[in-house]
Amino acid sequence: MEQISDTPALRSRIAEWRGAGERIAFVPTMGNLHAGHLRLVQRGRELAPRCVVSIFVNPLQFGEGEDFGAYPRTLAADAEALRQAGADLLYTPTVEGLYPRGQAAQTRVEVPGLSDILCGASRPGHFVGVATVVCKLFNLVQPDVAVFGEKDYQQLLVIRRMTEDLCLPVEIVGVETVREPDGLALSSRNGYLTADERRAAPRLYQVLREVAEGLERGAPISQLESSGKAALEAAGLAPDYLTVRRASDLATPASGDEALVVLGAAWLGKARLIDNLQVRRTC
Repeated sequence: MEQISDTPALRSRIAEWRGAGERIAFVPTMGNLHAGHLRLVQRGRELAPRCVVSIFVNPLQFGEGEDFGAYPRTLAADAEALRQAGADLLYTPTVEGLYPRGQAAQTRVEVPGLSDILCGASRPGHFVGVATVVCKLFNLVQPDVAVFGEKDYQQLLVIRRMTEDLCLPVEIVGVETVREPDGLALSSRNGYLTADERRAAPRLYQVLREVAEGLERGAPISQLESSGKAALEAAGLAPDYLTVRRASDLATPASGDEALVVLGAAWLGKARLIDNLQVRRTC
């Protein structure tokens, strides 16, 4: 596996692969990799003969008081894991390389509507930072297909909408959330959990399942949302939101909508946990 940090070297390698007619898959990450990330790499290798992974802790998507400085950086271990997973190239740009004029002067990409709700309401500007950096990375790597985890469901929809609206020639593929045996969705921020918090953390997934089962039975959405939030609070989690939305665009479901998604975010100590479950309502 080759590791590249500067743009000319990256463009040269991409041009070489393009000249040979090879498809390129891309997996953008912020590092501190776990089995969920490696599943994305595996899927990328299934979709194309070349797989590029980026590691970049993007300051533009962190708000004031968030954990940009403390976000775990484990480049050596990540590179070894990617090597074993069969990645062809690890791209590790610097902040100065991606934002040479500084963050304040950076041209930004915004996906209206989708970016302002749920996690976007709790983290103003977050999805502008995500869309901006992903757009830049797509232009640099020029992939045929890019792979993202469904755990960050809102992020996945933001990126899909951005790609469609800007006519970028990249196929966006989502991969099912990878979980611990007790159901907790894998996340780099799970490392913030204390032992007691780790035991309580799977309750988020359990509550999402209970809400999804209620939807399948035809229970009222407002009732399920209210009881779900109460269940999280009873388990010691501080809900940010727990809501049922239309799966295609995160709008409030209408009576005839069948494809839904239950989304939850909750604080547990220093960790902000997010998760979701897609469900089909037939009642």
